[in-house]
Amino acid sequence: MNDNANIPTSNPASAASVAMINFGSAQAGQGATRKLAVHAATLRYEALPPALIEMIKQCVLDTLGVIIGASGIATEGRIVADYVKDLGGKAESTLLGFGGKAPAPWAVFVNGSLGHMLDYDDVGDGGHVSICTIPPALAIAEKRGGASGRDLITAVVAGTDIHTRLALAIDIGDWTMTEGWFATQLFGFISGAAAAGRILCLDAEKMENALGIGFNQMSGSRQMAVGAATHMRSMQAGFAGQAATAGAGLAERGIIGSKEIIEGCYGLFHNYVRTSTPDWDAIVGDLGTRFPLLKTHGFKVWPACAYTRPTNAATLFLRQQHEIRPADVESIAVIGGTGGTQLLCEPLERKRRPQTSIDGKYSIPFTTAVMMQNGNVGLRDYTDAGLRDPAVLAMADRVSYRALAGADFGKGGSGYASSTTAVEIKTKDGRVLLHQPDGVPGDPRHPVDNALLEAKFRDCVSFSALPIRAANMDRAIDMIWNLEKVTDVSEIVQTLSA
Repeated sequence: MNDNANIPTSNPASAASVAMINFGSAQAGQGATRKLAVHAATLRYEALPPALIEMIKQCVLDTLGVIIGASGIATEGRIVADYVKDLGGKAESTLLGFGGKAPAPWAVFVNGSLGHMLDYDDVGDGGHVSICTIPPALAIAEKRGGASGRDLITAVVAGTDIHTRLALAIDIGDWTMTEGWFATQLFGFISGAAAAGRILCLDAEKMENALGIGFNQMSGSRQMAVGAATHMRSMQAGFAGQAATAGAGLAERGIIGSKEIIEGCYGLFHNYVRTSTPDWDAIVGDLGTRFPLLKTHGFKVWPACAYTRPTNAATLFLRQQHEIRPADVESIAVIGGTGGTQLLCEPLERKRRPQTSIDGKYSIPFTTAVMMQNGNVGLRDYTDAGLRDPAVLAMADRVSYRALAGADFGKGGSGYASSTTAVEIKTKDGRVLLHQPDGVPGDPRHPVDNALLEAKFRDCVSFSALPIRAANMDRAIDMIWNLEKVTDVSEIVQTLSA
């Protein structure tokens, strides 16, 4: 059957609109998908900037830490792991934090899902890029054996570069809210396929097929975050990574994927993001020499949704700068921010009383209360005991939200560190204190060092469902900081599973 027969070309208006879409894509974005496939297939480690290599090492350490930590904290993590273990199948790739192996796509389903369950994973334009690219690359590397640290670094760069470029090309302000997508999952089907395909050494033709197969499984509606807390929010990269890993494997065997998935009339931008004017230079300009990840990528120092970071930063600044004690606080107002900020503040009463860990991580009133009460936000604040801390809940009752008229949300990106967010604290002695942060700890303007990431890794891994010895943590950290010298990255996974 010819699918084109379904296009109502007898209707002049329909025919004209299809022709118009084709005409538009034949101009500015022509060949974009193929260019990205060639880029992913031919990228060389030797061509990577030293700063980017060091950042990818940080991404690997950070991502492995949050995945393993979730295995012992997130109840849904155990459910997902047990489900996959019950399926059985060929033992190819390790279920991090739990031990045991599963077929590579299913291992990625578990590991990718775990990666966001603490909401502590790194972040940048396009959401959480590392949990979409590192689990597929590591699973394939373990399955095949012999993939070096340089191979892993190059594969992760290929995936994260594509992921970030696609996000930066979008010209719709706060688009993940207005268009209703999670950027992590939406782009993860493509970026994960690029990373897995690179470990498989796919040529440009097969890489293009891998991207196309990943695209055909694309999903990631923000509806999963509407209403009551849902485990689906934490499983974005699990679904995307599983599909991407399978896509790369099918492409390796000769399955032909969809073409022109980026620029086509039914491709990513027309069908999903719903813009006809993406920035094509952001997508394909200076491939192999310009790596936007270096300017947009950051690491979380607090384990909660990225929209909580500006309010955390502002609250901490006011607390320290003015030596405010919790008992001094009359009220706290979160002012402005993006649509995401408002989403994480309302309905206010429910946000003040989160019932589950993921609900707390998606609550600005609760998280702001933790910061004001404790002077920091940590993993234990989202445990059952932390969610019921009477002092924190009393502080949460003093937190409210006030919209800021005329806020400029800018274009593209995910709006996670909006400069329009401010916090106002009124004290019981009549002071009104306001702060609007110019960034957050861990973002590109306020980078974190290796020592902080190493401490975060150790803290996360200490929660592993499968206890990991301190000596093994030390060895894994050493291998990751010297990743370019590792001959087989499976050794890192084995060290963290022994």
